[in-house]
This record gives sequence, structure tokens and C-alpha cells, in this order.
Amino acid sequence: TTELEAIIENDTFKKVWGQLVGEELKTAPKGFDKEDPNIEFIRKKQFIFIRKFSDKEVLENDFASQIDESFKLIKPYFDLMSNILTTNLNGESLLN
Repeated sequence: TTELEAIIENDTFKKVWGQLVGEELKTAPKGFDKEDPNIEFIRKKQFIFIRKFSDKEVLENDFASQIDESFKLIKPYFDLMSNILTTNLNGESLLN
């Protein structure tokens, strides 16, 4: 299990945020083995999670706390993606 899978396959995470969505390639990109165990992620062009609220939920007194809890739950995903997107293949920061 990869770090990404550990985050997005967590039962509580999935209950709140659902499944990963977004555009993806139909086949493996050039230079990648279509049998790679991570091909489902390699084919992704977008990594999107959507949380929808009903009108009733939005009007509830605790709506702000629901938003707060939702973002606390997705923070590990944001942290991981930020790290991935700001380092090279050697794990060195690209922000220097």
C-alpha cells in the first residue's frame, strides 16, 4: 500500500470525500508499463475529491464545524500532494 492509497482508502476519508475523480488516460503513458501496480494513479491527469452538501446540511447550525472537520480530514492528502509536487525524483525541493 502506498502512502496515497493509505490516505484515500481510509474508511472515514472515503465516507466524507468519496472516490478520487478526474480525467485519466485510457492506457499507460509512453514509457510506463501498463502492468505497473500503480498504473491507476499513473494514468490520472487530475486528482480531484468533491464533497457535496445538501441544502439542509448547509442550513444546519453546525455547518461551519462540518466544513472544518472535512478539511482536517483531507489535510493529509493536501500535505502529501504538496510534497510530491514540490520535490524532484530524488526528493529534493524544487522551491529553492
